[in-house]
Amino acid sequence: MTLLESLRQFPAFETVPEAQLQWLIDRSEEESLPIHHVINNPGDMVDHLILVIDGLIVIDSGQSGPSDDIATFGPKTFLGLLPFSRLKHIRNRVITEAPTHVLRLHRDHLRELSQLHYELTEALVQQMTTRVREMTRQTQQEDKMASLGRLSAGLAHELNNPVAAVVRSADTLKTHMRATPENFKAIMHLNLTDEQVDSVDTAFFSKVDQRITLSLLERTSLEDDVTDWLDDHGVDDSVDLAGPLVEFGFTTDDLDTILDKIGDQNLAGVVGWLVNNLVTEKLVMDISEASKRISTLVGSIKNYTHMDRGVGKEQVPLAEGIRNTLTLLDHKLRSKHIGLTLNLPDDLPPVCGWPGELNQLWTNLIDNAIDALPDGGQLTISSAPDGTDFVLTKVTDNGPGIPADIQDKIFEPFFTTKEIGKGTGLGLDIAQGVVKHHNGSIKVASEPGNTVFSVCLPIQ
Repeated sequence: MTLLESLRQFPAFETVPEAQLQWLIDRSEEESLPIHHVINNPGDMVDHLILVIDGLIVIDSGQSGPSDDIATFGPKTFLGLLPFSRLKHIRNRVITEAPTHVLRLHRDHLRELSQLHYELTEALVQQMTTRVREMTRQTQQEDKMASLGRLSAGLAHELNNPVAAVVRSADTLKTHMRATPENFKAIMHLNLTDEQVDSVDTAFFSKVDQRITLSLLERTSLEDDVTDWLDDHGVDDSVDLAGPLVEFGFTTDDLDTILDKIGDQNLAGVVGWLVNNLVTEKLVMDISEASKRISTLVGSIKNYTHMDRGVGKEQVPLAEGIRNTLTLLDHKLRSKHIGLTLNLPDDLPPVCGWPGELNQLWTNLIDNAIDALPDGGQLTISSAPDGTDFVLTKVTDNGPGIPADIQDKIFEPFFTTKEIGKGTGLGLDIAQGVVKHHNGSIKVASEPGNTVFSVCLPIQ
């Protein structure tokens, strides 16, 4: 088969005149490449359009040895430089994965191509735009998956603590309830009037709904006082009884009041009953609080993903999306001891948009700010109406700032200031794409100690 016949079989060249294909053949170099031949290494200059007549070429993520395939090009495809492309340097390795037969057209011929051969240029440019669309979809999907991975790791971390608390408290409650019969036996031997029982009930219910917060020093001092009081009145296991009493705010004055009502002979049994019920209440409260935390996290991830909503444009409560995102990134804030200030008015008007895209926007901006902040840094997020048609949201951090010479590059695809392996350079590019899709604007102003990303979104 001649080269012309081979090019005629390229799907992209179906409507290209043979004369133009022959022009391409006359100015190209024909090569046969062995398997595992490296065509380009990362950083190499890209000077050729490569047409794959037969074989297989792979763009991978490695420089030597095994790596992940990013793109593959089989027979009747082409890669490398295309007309009007701004590509200059390759970011990844290009290597053959089978014996490969190619044609290579040098960049010096591209100007003549675009000026004299319309159909051939059209076919190549169409392939370039198709490739850009596919790459855009792929990079957006990769960024979404990366965000989902970060949020999933955070969610797993956040859920682990309340789930462990539920399990621990449930096991403790089970053990504790087994001691109830003994406490009941002690109560049955008491000789209390209805008035005395009511006084104990009153004391219990006046404390049961409160758990006071004390410093270690304050707690230790109060426990010592209660322990001494119990010892002075002949109550056994005073050390074990003092902790729950103090946790719910019982003082020696409260115990004196109870003693005046019930008498010395009933004190040990009543204190035992009080502590038994306080411990039960404490464990139930612990389980309830942990369960509410789990519910909050599940609700946040459900709202974040909008799994129960459609895919169309809708009125989106902006503050809700930001709060849900912060809930899922809370572990990163706490791990770096970052202070958070939120200024999100309750009467903030909703914006018209796609909820999933807006959540992606907030995730990328907030996650970038957290990464930029040092330990103990400060993050501020504020929103306010901007006139009658827009809402302006600012994400501000007091990190080291973005150098002035690269501020105009940070929204470019694949540009990143992070270490190798820690950033794709896609986050801000996708954030800008989301804002443009909503007919809004995004700007950055940065100096050491004050970096502000300003996002303006239309209400309608």
